[in-house]
Amino acid sequence: MTHDHDPVLRPTPAQTEAALNPPPGRNGGDLVVETLAGLGATTVFGLPGQHALGMFDALRRSDLTYVGLRVENNAGFAADAYGRITGEAAPLLLSTGPGALTSLAALQEAAAASAPVLAISSQIPSAGLGGGRHGYLHELPDQAASFRGVVKSVHTVRTQSQIPSAIAAAWKSALTVPHGPVWVEIPQDVLLDGTSLPVVTALDATPEELVPRPELTALAADLLSKAARPAVIAGGGVVRADASGKLLALAERLDAPVVTTFGGKGAFPWEHPLSLQSWLEDRHTTDFLEDADVLLVVGSGLGELSSNYHTFKPRGRVIQIEADLGKLESNHPALGIHADARPALQALLETVDERADEGAADRVREVLGKVRDRIAAQELTLEQNVLESVRRALPAGSPSFWDMTILAYWAWSAFDAKSPNTMHSAQGAGGLGYGFPAALGAAAADRTRPVLAVSGDGGALYSIAELATARQYDLDVTWLIVDDGGYGILREYMTDAFGQATATELTRPDYVALAESFGVPGVRTTPENLETDLSNALDRPGPSVVVLPAVLRMFAPTHLA
Repeated sequence: MTHDHDPVLRPTPAQTEAALNPPPGRNGGDLVVETLAGLGATTVFGLPGQHALGMFDALRRSDLTYVGLRVENNAGFAADAYGRITGEAAPLLLSTGPGALTSLAALQEAAAASAPVLAISSQIPSAGLGGGRHGYLHELPDQAASFRGVVKSVHTVRTQSQIPSAIAAAWKSALTVPHGPVWVEIPQDVLLDGTSLPVVTALDATPEELVPRPELTALAADLLSKAARPAVIAGGGVVRADASGKLLALAERLDAPVVTTFGGKGAFPWEHPLSLQSWLEDRHTTDFLEDADVLLVVGSGLGELSSNYHTFKPRGRVIQIEADLGKLESNHPALGIHADARPALQALLETVDERADEGAADRVREVLGKVRDRIAAQELTLEQNVLESVRRALPAGSPSFWDMTILAYWAWSAFDAKSPNTMHSAQGAGGLGYGFPAALGAAAADRTRPVLAVSGDGGALYSIAELATARQYDLDVTWLIVDDGGYGILREYMTDAFGQATATELTRPDYVALAESFGVPGVRTTPENLETDLSNALDRPGPSVVVLPAVLRMFAPTHLA
């Protein structure tokens, strides 16, 4: 068989000249940064280390913008947020061994939240690869093994000619739905050795679209068209696929109430007559969803938080659209449709019949009324006022990044994100320290709007060093620290379970003075002044810190009843 008409990519004259006469002084690190630029990267995050110096030296010969953080895990959180905000694969440059391993918690969060992160680490010299005990600095018997259970794919480079293809394959993997972190490792000598290989130009690593099977969407459309009480659970997959508009159109065509998961905040308009908002940790919402005769779940695996701690037991037919094959029907039997949310919702829009249900909005109002009454009976005015002050102070289009703290748990259920892809938290993996470094990554992605970070004092101490990063790069992030003198939610959990808390109390530094020591303006506020102080900080260019000394409480759970 001949292929006389196969397309051939012919080099331009400029590319031919660059190939024949590459500039002198390049090394393997140049191949890395040239490949990243050729793939479309513009900003990289990271932290230098001895084995990775070849990459960092090459940065000064490139047009890539570098944002260096003070801890590798925080650099990972920043790259995670950059990927969430832009939808691009965020390069994360790290060194071998301790530097690489310190990023693991951030990569776990990126994996849980489907954030595209392209982590590129150095390795010990090539002679040490293979598992022998050679005694190199930072040596691990199998560094990649530490990442295989966390990231989507692992790519080990052994020669300079492998660098462009390995990075391009990793880039494609990171951006293939479901998005996620990937790992590339390159030995120190491969990065440092001079190279005569041509300059890397544009590469094509475009991921394929994950479309649904038509017979499945036809059946789903028929079920939804004939349903008496349809409802929708919209997860983070709707936000990541930029499918909020299609979800709104489908819900209105079906007159189907919609609840958004904590990862799907903003996927559906908060004040829409069909919006059940995000009250998933509430038995009234759970009962309503259980009563649906057809429940459409889009972009959610119905995990622990999205199922009211696995107390949710649907009685009707479940249709689940999910890009992550491992999450498909992992918690509930369903008509499982393995697809990205956007093409799947489009297919449903083209095939469902319009149905009218004049009582749907009334049922939504009834559920939300019951939720409000339940919360009002618990004397939680302080908590609600604080959250409302944050919402009023934050510009509608500005993104917010929330650490694992009591105010964030309130925000999951009660905060109006205003628009898709503006509210993010670490609820995927649930680790501390996410909020502030993630906000820095978002600010690096878009310098046209201020960014809010929210932490408790416990989580703040994980990333306090990044105040130096915020100042160095003049990133427009306002950091709200709710200081209750300890790990507040763990204090509540232990007190409820054991009658008293242990190991939850923390020495309280002066966060305002600490911020000012980094050259970052800080202010100590009160619940009454929070809105004004936070608004002023968000209006001021550059980084700032607002400290709110307050002990907040969580609303009572409903899954333990």
